[in-house]
Amino acid sequence: MSPATTRVPADGGHPAPDTFDALRAQLHDAATEFADGPGALDAILRGLVDDVDRALREPLEIFPVCHHSPASATAMARRLRAKQPRTVFLELCEDMAPLLTELRNCRLPVAVQAFATRVNGFPADWAPLSVVAPITEASAEYQAIAYALETPDVQLVLVDRSSDHVFQWQPLRADAEAADPEAAPAEEGTALHGDAVGVELGDLRPRFADLEKHLLRHGKVRHWSEWWHQYVEVPLGDASHDTYRQVMFLIGSLFRRLAPGDCDRVQVDEDRERYMWTRIREHLAATGADPADCVYVCGAFHAASRVAEFGVHGTDTFAVPPRTATEWQYGLIPSSHTAIEAQFGLERGSVSIAATQWEKNLKRTRTQPFRLKGQSGAKASRARKAAAPAPVTDTASGPDAADMLSGFLRRPPVLDPLDQQELLGWSVDIVRAARRNGYLASTADAIAVYETSILLAGMRDRARPTPYDFQDAAVTCIEKDAVPGRRDVARLVEIMMGGDRIGQVGYESLPPLARDVHDRLAPLGLNLQQRGVKRALLDIKSDPRLKPCSDTLWMLRYLLPHGAARPIMGERKLGERPVQESWDVALGTHQRALIELGYEGVSLEQVIEQRLRREANAPQATAAVVLRTVEDATLYLGSRRLADELGTRALQVLSTERSVDGAPEVLRRVRELLAFYRTAEPVLPEWIEQFAKTGYAHYCTLLPTAFTDETATVRQVAAMLGFLFSMESLALSLGSDRTQLELAVAQSHPEEPSKVALLWAAQVQLGRLSRQELRERCDELLDNPLVLPAYPRYLSGLLHALEPVPGLVDVVVEAVSNAFARLPDPVLLPWLPTLITTLRTSGPDLAPLLTREAGRVFPGQLAALDAWVPPWRAPTDLPDRPVRPVRPVRPAADRGTELLAAHPATCDALADLLGCDDGWTAEEAPRGSALLARYPATSHALALLLDPE
Repeated sequence: MSPATTRVPADGGHPAPDTFDALRAQLHDAATEFADGPGALDAILRGLVDDVDRALREPLEIFPVCHHSPASATAMARRLRAKQPRTVFLELCEDMAPLLTELRNCRLPVAVQAFATRVNGFPADWAPLSVVAPITEASAEYQAIAYALETPDVQLVLVDRSSDHVFQWQPLRADAEAADPEAAPAEEGTALHGDAVGVELGDLRPRFADLEKHLLRHGKVRHWSEWWHQYVEVPLGDASHDTYRQVMFLIGSLFRRLAPGDCDRVQVDEDRERYMWTRIREHLAATGADPADCVYVCGAFHAASRVAEFGVHGTDTFAVPPRTATEWQYGLIPSSHTAIEAQFGLERGSVSIAATQWEKNLKRTRTQPFRLKGQSGAKASRARKAAAPAPVTDTASGPDAADMLSGFLRRPPVLDPLDQQELLGWSVDIVRAARRNGYLASTADAIAVYETSILLAGMRDRARPTPYDFQDAAVTCIEKDAVPGRRDVARLVEIMMGGDRIGQVGYESLPPLARDVHDRLAPLGLNLQQRGVKRALLDIKSDPRLKPCSDTLWMLRYLLPHGAARPIMGERKLGERPVQESWDVALGTHQRALIELGYEGVSLEQVIEQRLRREANAPQATAAVVLRTVEDATLYLGSRRLADELGTRALQVLSTERSVDGAPEVLRRVRELLAFYRTAEPVLPEWIEQFAKTGYAHYCTLLPTAFTDETATVRQVAAMLGFLFSMESLALSLGSDRTQLELAVAQSHPEEPSKVALLWAAQVQLGRLSRQELRERCDELLDNPLVLPAYPRYLSGLLHALEPVPGLVDVVVEAVSNAFARLPDPVLLPWLPTLITTLRTSGPDLAPLLTREAGRVFPGQLAALDAWVPPWRAPTDLPDRPVRPVRPVRPAADRGTELLAAHPATCDALADLLGCDDGWTAEEAPRGSALLARYPATSHALALLLDPE
């Protein structure tokens, strides 16, 4: 025997048999010629053959596959019918096994999901944890599952790591997500898997970037999915069993040996292989099954393994690490071709093209696929059964298999002849679809697409255009400068080739919560399983039986994403009863979100209660957040027990807060709850009474600091005062002392103008400042040129003061009117955005007050505006006198000066009042007249006092 046939591979294993001696010699010669002598290249090429040889010599038949590959699915179906194994080992998370029988009630594609909302043993920021394994009909794993479940006395054993170990072996998960964030999905179907970790059976793609670029460049293709379809899927679609296995072993070994030296990823791959072989050996030892009656379905990347535990006769046993204390929930969620492509980095439309290729393979090879009984689409399966399957002629498998690899590698690619009818049909269909989507396509465009497809295929060394060639031709010939509709031509081709098929989980396979939701909404008479938006009209007044449907829809709106249940007419507020409602319901579209609710509880009420408790007891929860949970518990559950419990928690949180950030929200919610309990309950709950008392003392303590704190906004301080003034009567009745509020206001010394105005309003409310004094202070500000630029900030404070002191609305209207009348434009115009922002922020509360008061004060007709006099300028001491406009201040005149000079006794009396005993002398009179002439305002003021006319 030659040395080549007796040598032992460098990485251990069985002695190399003579099956591939010719191939080894050819590769050795090629390495010597192209690399100037044997070396690293020769070692790699010989290692590839050794890996293939080693996998073929394994007593347990290893069936290498690629995920969602129609060639793998076809070969799998043919091999299972030929061998009929008694045990099928499948590379899939072992804890998902009990869920596979539920696939009978679903329409593919769907995904098997493991979900955990609460983590124990993992970082808290990883929650929720989700692992999905998508399954399509054109996949080898589905063929293996259907065969095992539909064939009597066949065992299906899942041997891959559990869902818990998936996350245990991802220590750098957060770093990897931050370094390579996924783009936002452009299609609705891409969100079906969300941020779940995908488990794929056979991730077969080069991990060496230069190798992938080399294959794409020399294959004259654009992306990896097109290369795989052209050079693997099509040649292996009808290949023999031995040819398929050897080629897949070779590809897996090539990608494995040319992978970069990523220690973490290599370690995870090898640990997975040790894990799976350990489970296989344990099962064989426990059951005594013969490896010859078994088949091991795994990814081609793992089939060419070089770990020491490889094979059923491996001596080493892998120590399986224990699982964490995380509680996992399992279920089926709908999937789609688009979601699979987005999650696993495949080219858009590749899974749809693979589904079309699967149908072609079945017709070409006359293969009878396996299908679960009772599954949606069984009619198509029966049609295939009517056709006589092709005789199975698989060659021998195992160490005695012939060398099919050498012939496959030497044989030039088989060029399929041009199918003119198929290409003509594609060209006509794409033009028709383009017209429906707004393109100005014609018969000439169909001819151009046909000819261009043939031209592109010829340029890429293939006689028959592939779907990717046709797609390029359609984009070139039909798509012009802009896309007139929602879909471009590339997307239209994908839809025409099969489209995005979206799966559905049947009613029987839904969790109890989802089934309960469907039962509750049954009176609406809608097909909730169907995708799309359904309009539901609820006339609750005439049909009270629809009230539970309304409650369910509101709970779904609270729990599910936007769009699952969207109210068109109707609202839910505290103390209000629904009369008529209109809803847009899309539970079929958001089936995944509804299913994941079932992992949290058995009813909607239980899930809402759990979420409210979790939100209220969170470490970062504020008093405003807890009050919101109290309101939600009352709105959606009507539970007084839970509301009291959460209200007590709100009281505890409020007493520990040291900031006033949530004061506006606390004020709004506590007012609503107080108004509700006063109308709906005979007595107030104890917790809200204590909340008012505690909040009164709490905000009194923080008030002086908040007035001077630069980080506290005027809106927050106004909300504090609003709480103190609105809850004052209740707090005083419970034993609070009003002196505490008076001392807090007296100790407040703000410097910011808006807070100063807010303090004035509080002093007016407490009686320490009269309304007239407040008006005078505003007038003084307008008369002071140095304060004018800051006057709008005082007005902003007065606007916010309407929250705690709404009775000042007339003073605020007067101040705003004077500002618009007297402020110069350089000061007034920059303030307008601040005014608009203030009214917009507190619009629901402040705007109606201002509008109502302004409507009462200002004239209702434009003609009356000229003769209108503001009430604050009209005299109030003579109510019977007709109101006349105030005369404008005239320029300096001599009238007052002459009067004072003629009657000096008046000035002497004023001097006596000021403390001057000496009167004017004759010598001082001319000087006094000169002073009066220089300062005429004094004379005019005295004249108006003496004679207003």
